[in-house]
Amino acid sequence: MNLLTQNAKMKKTSKENKSKILNFSIPAFKTKSGKSTCPFAGGCQKYCYAQKGNYTRFPIVQELMEQKYLLSKQDNFNTLMNEEIKKKKPTHVRIHDSGDFYSPLYLQKWIDISTANKDVIFYAYTKSIKFFTEGLTVPKNLKIIFSEGSKIDNLIDVNKHRHARIFKDVATLLSAGYIDASSNDLKAITDNKKVGLVYH
Repeated sequence: MNLLTQNAKMKKTSKENKSKILNFSIPAFKTKSGKSTCPFAGGCQKYCYAQKGNYTRFPIVQELMEQKYLLSKQDNFNTLMNEEIKKKKPTHVRIHDSGDFYSPLYLQKWIDISTANKDVIFYAYTKSIKFFTEGLTVPKNLKIIFSEGSKIDNLIDVNKHRHARIFKDVATLLSAGYIDASSNDLKAITDNKKVGLVYH
């Protein structure tokens, strides 16, 4: 099974940046059995892109994400992911173009994977902010973007934390001092910690 794949935005960004960006996906919000994959999701449920388009159009996509979720809970997940990274040699891995860190234990797996692959940049948008504000040590090659729209947005310090905000259009986004990462995914991990995305 391919744990790391490449959606259209990752392909476009890879080409523009002469890099190789792969992504890992699990179901958005909850699994078929009702297990939460986005425990702190709030208003974002109304406009989540992973709830439409190719994510839901093709049953096989949902099934593959379900299988990846089940694998992520296994003790050998780190080994499988490390082997996949060694084989595919990405420059960047986007964790969760769908889904989120659903538990501290699962987050720790990604911290360990990042630590074991220091030559790869890992990054993730997350609403599981609470997991990161409790003295957790995150390696430098794991870039975290706190994403607004959660039940705990009050934990985001917009002057300190790298964070993402949704805007209705690019003009509003830029006038607010945010960098537009709508079409180029790697702009989310530049020096500008204010990451803007246009609703789509």
